[in-house]
Amino acid sequence: MAIPMLDTATLRFKALGHPARLRILAVLRDGELCVCQVTALLQLAPSTVSAHLAELRRAGFLTERRDGRWVYYGLAAGRDARRDLARVWAAVAGDLRVSADARAARALRGIPVEEFCRMDNAAAAALTTDTRTGIDS
Repeated sequence: MAIPMLDTATLRFKALGHPARLRILAVLRDGELCVCQVTALLQLAPSTVSAHLAELRRAGFLTERRDGRWVYYGLAAGRDARRDLARVWAAVAGDLRVSADARAARALRGIPVEEFCRMDNAAAAALTTDTRTGIDS
């Protein structure tokens, strides 16, 4: 049975209603990231990041890809997702935190995920903080 349109719209807009989820979407604009990379970037508990990722996936904004023990998330390519994400990009354009996150994500993409995800939490957080120019999460 198909989900009623009102329920789908509610799910999608609810997913967009949290700053951490908007930040996740914004950093994935330039390509997929592993869960451990997203966790380090947001500097939130892994369970919190997983809950945010799951909500965005249920709403149709994210795709999930497994590669061995690593789980990667990327932006969904569907028409509805692209339309809503265009609104997100317009809403967060010029935001200092989003810009800092983008710089941190570029740095993270330059480190092999196997190496990065094996770092301890303090080392991973230090890498992302160094690229954020002092902007708090």
